[in-house]
Amino acid sequence: MKPTPKGILIVVSGPSGSGKSTLIERFLREDDRSTFSVSYTTRERREHEVEGKSYHFVGKEQFEDMVKTNRFLEWENVHAYMYGTPREEILSTLETGRDIILDIDVKGALAIRKQCARARLIFIDPPSVEELIRRLQIRGEREIDLRMTRVKEEIARKPLFGYTVVNRGLEQAYREFKETIAAIRREADGTNNC
Repeated sequence: MKPTPKGILIVVSGPSGSGKSTLIERFLREDDRSTFSVSYTTRERREHEVEGKSYHFVGKEQFEDMVKTNRFLEWENVHAYMYGTPREEILSTLETGRDIILDIDVKGALAIRKQCARARLIFIDPPSVEELIRRLQIRGEREIDLRMTRVKEEIARKPLFGYTVVNRGLEQAYREFKETIAAIRREADGTNNC
């Protein structure tokens, strides 16, 4: 009997406002082979967010205990809040043959690749810095100057990613995003991706 092919760990990253969450959500609605990994965070839940779907919202003490017991593939402090990617959930899901999609920042994506050398990294790039600022303003983001410093650092790391999708518009970006995942799947060899 042939063993079940292992799932692929697909890490999607890019600056805040680049559209990565929108692309991922749409893809997951249409693709029954993938699942989304829900990260843990110490920040407060926003009005539109759902516990266990948007994030697992935990206190700082619980998060620090999880760090000490090695329950994260990666974790970091972002804008005074902690975020972490759950190790066991990812490894057990990959074993079932399902692909996992992560939506994490650039630093976290590169940390994941250190833990899982075969993870596939997709960078979602805004068409311009000006467009990104406009999107952040529409979303009502605060501290745009602080975010823009981070954006420049993230865009400088784009060459470290295996794939890039430039989000000039949702339909074009979504087509490219689906094509990129299809290419990743064609290249996969069925072994554990992490």
